Amino acid sequence: MMASSFSCLAAFFVAILVQFLLVSASTKSIDAICQHVTGKRFCLKTLSAYPPAASATTTFQAVRAAIHIAKSYAEKCRKFTEKTAKENPKPKDQFMDCQDAYLRIILSLRSAARELKESPETSNYDVMVCTDQTTMVKNLVGKNRDVASNTIMKMTLMMNKLIVIAVGATEALSL
Repeated sequence: MMASSFSCLAAFFVAILVQFLLVSASTKSIDAICQHVTGKRFCLKTLSAYPPAASATTTFQAVRAAIHIAKSYAEKCRKFTEKTAKENPKPKDQFMDCQDAYLRIILSLRSAARELKESPETSNYDVMVCTDQTTMVKNLVGKNRDVASNTIMKMTLMMNKLIVIAVGATEALSL
């Protein structure tokens, strides 16, 4: 009976230790990324809330997760701008240009994810050029006062924050 209790207790402690080590590994990976980012608190909060980043056991896995977060958000923005272009005939051309800009962001982030292992520096460049596209979106709709343009601007500001995290992530691998 005593041996059985001891083995259960030992198994419990091993499970706790394994969980601690996994959390410690993911925390180190997230910290490695966020130390390269202005807005460290937002970075820590964002990556810690995303299960693939929070459970990453290597920095490489956490970097891939950071790029994925940005790419997923860019896809959401592209879909919104596509819908907006269909529903708003007056600034339709501006919204279509925004949609194209978000498509280019998605393509750059896909490229960054593919090149991550072979060339972190190239991956970093692919992420950094995404800000050219967000600047274009800001210039297209930033002065507009309609609800859709304001929503696109808010989404673009968030996109910039996620790009900053992705840049920090690729920099963490480049070291």
